[in-house]
Amino acid sequence: MRAAFLQSSLGALPVRRGKVRDMYDLGDRVLMVATDRLSAFDWVFPNGVPDRGRVLTQISRYWFETLGERHHMLSTDLSEVPLSPEVVRQDLEGRSMVCLKADPAPIECVVRGYLVGSGWKDYQHDGAVCGIALPPGLRLCDKLPEPIFTPATKAQTGHDENISFERAVELVGPKTADDLRQRSLALYQRGAQHAEQCGILLADTKFEWGWRNEQWILIDEALTPDSSRFWPADQYQPGRNQPSFDKQIVRDYLETTTWDKNSPPPPLPTEILERTRAKYIEAFERLTGETFAWR
Repeated sequence: MRAAFLQSSLGALPVRRGKVRDMYDLGDRVLMVATDRLSAFDWVFPNGVPDRGRVLTQISRYWFETLGERHHMLSTDLSEVPLSPEVVRQDLEGRSMVCLKADPAPIECVVRGYLVGSGWKDYQHDGAVCGIALPPGLRLCDKLPEPIFTPATKAQTGHDENISFERAVELVGPKTADDLRQRSLALYQRGAQHAEQCGILLADTKFEWGWRNEQWILIDEALTPDSSRFWPADQYQPGRNQPSFDKQIVRDYLETTTWDKNSPPPPLPTEILERTRAKYIEAFERLTGETFAWR
């Protein structure tokens, strides 16, 4: 198995590092480099999943090209970036995206088509998700009568916090809140329809929007295994947790260990990394119909 790419270094270019992406300021543009870093339970692990960053970048690239929505991606061609001679371009190939700058909306735009995750926990408590009342008697992972928009705050550390639409209105105003809701629901519907044709259910997803030139554009990533729950349709069975195309393999493994989730995590076994890499690549190839070029 090839080595994971855990951190980029592009000389003197200003950089801001997130859990996965290194963001370089190019003046009027930004270069997003998706590393292979892996986080779970709010910890970044000492080793990563090889090519994970490439999968995330290439899935986003595919959706930006096919969703029919204005977005921030300009190019995935590194020849357009002024890199110093010592930078190993091969390391950056497939995981880099030149993007427009935009002012991010202060809320996460989450759309749920199935009852799972924090939505399931909320429903068990009061029969609603983010203030949206749902029919009684729904089971874990049941398909909702229709997709719902359930915004969240953007947490600087830890988890985002689910909020009601009314709270979103207080944060961004009624016109912006309604606009983001309608745009997000429409995008979810298009993504879910395409995924279902590929034998995959899109349980839920998170969109990020940015304001540029007096309009909203889609930013960050789009419908990836990191921002979405994808389930194999042929194994779907409501009433239980579903197998998924993401880092669930890692989470399940960690639950069998003695790690307390409150201290720096141990390295992940090679076998867990290999299985997770294969699952990410499978998601890419099934959703896009393309062959992953970095096998």
